[in-house]
Amino acid sequence: MEELRKLEKVQRMLQFMESRGVSNSEDCRSNRFLANFLLFMIEPCGDLAVDDKCRLLSQFIPTLSPAFLHDAYQHHHVAAEPQNSGFQKSFVGSALRSFNQTKEYSLLRSSNGSTAMVGLDSMQMANSTLEDFCRSYFMFHGLDVSKSQSIFKYLPILSFTESYIYQLDKMNEKLLQTPNNGKSVFGEKEESCTQLSASYFSNDPFRPLMTILEHKGLLTDRIKEEFRHGEEYWALERKLCYALINKEEILVEDAMKAIHLKSFDYRVLNLLLYQLRGAKVEELHMEFLSISEFLVEVSDDLYDYEDDVLENSFNILRLFIRIYGASTAPAMLAKCISEAEDKYETLLKSLDPQLSLSYQKRCAEATKEGGKVSEHPFGTWSIPTVIQDEELYRLKLKSDTS
Repeated sequence: MEELRKLEKVQRMLQFMESRGVSNSEDCRSNRFLANFLLFMIEPCGDLAVDDKCRLLSQFIPTLSPAFLHDAYQHHHVAAEPQNSGFQKSFVGSALRSFNQTKEYSLLRSSNGSTAMVGLDSMQMANSTLEDFCRSYFMFHGLDVSKSQSIFKYLPILSFTESYIYQLDKMNEKLLQTPNNGKSVFGEKEESCTQLSASYFSNDPFRPLMTILEHKGLLTDRIKEEFRHGEEYWALERKLCYALINKEEILVEDAMKAIHLKSFDYRVLNLLLYQLRGAKVEELHMEFLSISEFLVEVSDDLYDYEDDVLENSFNILRLFIRIYGASTAPAMLAKCISEAEDKYETLLKSLDPQLSLSYQKRCAEATKEGGKVSEHPFGTWSIPTVIQDEELYRLKLKSDTS
């Protein structure tokens, strides 16, 4: 969910491309690559104007052969390898992302009983989650997100907490990409980072953060429980993604439990906001938002399906395909979505009428920002084409980009 704003930008660009007739109806991956490239092109770059960028492309694109790009990747890979800078390397179309965690691990490891640390990169990457949280959850606290005072009063604690969780989540993602004795899903050895990550997750990873919150008088039993849910989610995520790679049995109970636990960071932030305000937790609001979080997670998983296959990330559609088979999985997932939507509509009617309208307006804004046109608050559900052989899919992409 932390990449919601990025996804919204990509969706808007895809819609723009389609309106100008520059999209490929038969290749979604190509469209997403072009959308990301166009977003890169319109980003400011010093004093370089758009005309200058176009001239540069016209001049140098003829030299960008597959061999040249392969050499560039190899050069970048070798140059970046010795550095412990936390630099996030990029592969073609961001399909093969690798995360150097030494910096993040060092920050987390330096935490002691009263100190936790976060990196600037993590704070920047956590911003999209914080923006979504403020726009979607502040209304449940009677706070006006359009007033900066409402945001900055609570931002330090919320930002630090989400950034700390983000660092842990990135470390866990690294473990998902190296399920076989330190060997990544793409064949490279990643033993050192894997050992560092595994070591940290086995030693109460939330303890430094909880110490700070306790010192501030903000730590409650319920917040502790959500942190436990976070650890449980990451453990389940590793278990399920390892099972996918190794073609082992997966239980639907584990899959459903994991996706319901996945939004634990939003619940931590929400409970913290109650504590910061000195207010009692509204159970109806928590229950309603829990259903909304589930639907958002499913929607994100459907959008990210191909990327999650490439990176061996948690994805509910991947799990349903393993459990039910490629032909039955979409229907079973659609059934889960329908049941959740029914509960969502029931709880929505239980909210204060003005709050209900405000939240529906927020959902409509998010849907529109995502480039979707739909009467439903989460847009039109679209289940992507099933990838029946994930290993072959990864090998083919690696071959195409080498």
